[in-house]
Amino acid sequence: MDAMVETAVRELSYAQAIQEAMAIAMERDERVFLMGEDIGVYGGAFQVTGDLVERFGTERVMDTPISELGGAGVAVGAAVTGLRPIFEFQFSDFATLGMEQIVNQAAKMRYMLGGAVSVPVVMRFPAGSGTGAAAQHSQSLEAWLGHVPGLKVIQPATPHDAKGMLLAAVEDPDPVMIFEHKLLYKMKGPVPEGYYTVPIGKAEIRRAGSDLTIVATSIMVHKALEAAQTLAGEGIDAEVIDLRTVRPMDRRTVIESVRKTSRLMCVYEGVKTLGVGAEVSAMIAESEAFDYLDAPIVRLGGAETPIPYNPELEKATVPQVDGIVRAARELATGAR
Repeated sequence: MDAMVETAVRELSYAQAIQEAMAIAMERDERVFLMGEDIGVYGGAFQVTGDLVERFGTERVMDTPISELGGAGVAVGAAVTGLRPIFEFQFSDFATLGMEQIVNQAAKMRYMLGGAVSVPVVMRFPAGSGTGAAAQHSQSLEAWLGHVPGLKVIQPATPHDAKGMLLAAVEDPDPVMIFEHKLLYKMKGPVPEGYYTVPIGKAEIRRAGSDLTIVATSIMVHKALEAAQTLAGEGIDAEVIDLRTVRPMDRRTVIESVRKTSRLMCVYEGVKTLGVGAEVSAMIAESEAFDYLDAPIVRLGGAETPIPYNPELEKATVPQVDGIVRAARELATGAR
């Protein structure tokens, strides 16, 4: 069960929930501070940090130079010394510029030093397509980082989880990478007041069903739920699982669902090849749930192309509701 101190619930946007989580973390622990490009007076590229610099000052809300490698290195170093940095990349694509510090330092220090140190750094990545930002600012790279032992990788899909999982990440002794879909920032939902955490490594069943399992991540959770509503009108009962955590993945929830429905579809925005859905599919193929499958596993992922600038082409490169409905219908009924 999620740990909670307050129970009053209001409607907040995804961005407001993240901002509230960071403020609570900073109020509770003086070791927590924020780093990133333009997160101070400007309030962040997507206005997520907002007025936190006015509330906590420039020593705890630090604008960094335009160097993702340098900023990531400072964040990792600060974490090793006992601080709790939250480092914001302006776009998830810019993780490519900080991979040395993320993959070779943050992920490995605890192992290479025999557990003598931990690296409690949180890195936030605005991710995904849908804003017309084209090929270098619209990628979904969570599978890249999910491939690295030593990192924890999460994808909150709701304002409630965005707040609770960020607070859990701040408390975690290991590096936690948070991928926040840019189109979710304005989405509103119920968010409890005060402090609470949502466990890392635990999926959530967003809709119970009996005919097929749809495992989705991030914004695709909402598209899958919309598709499931359409399918219900056709007499097809889809179970929708919000994976929430890419690494460590919740095997048991997915396996038990597939055992019940006997059909599995994975929906994710990252490129289909070697994506999150590939790992989910392999997990089922290697588990006892394989014997319960009545049809081949279906993966719906991003197209094998960089994200185009043109809005119609951009939309065509990632799964949409109508495509999810068609694929699920075929999987459930065998009808093309």
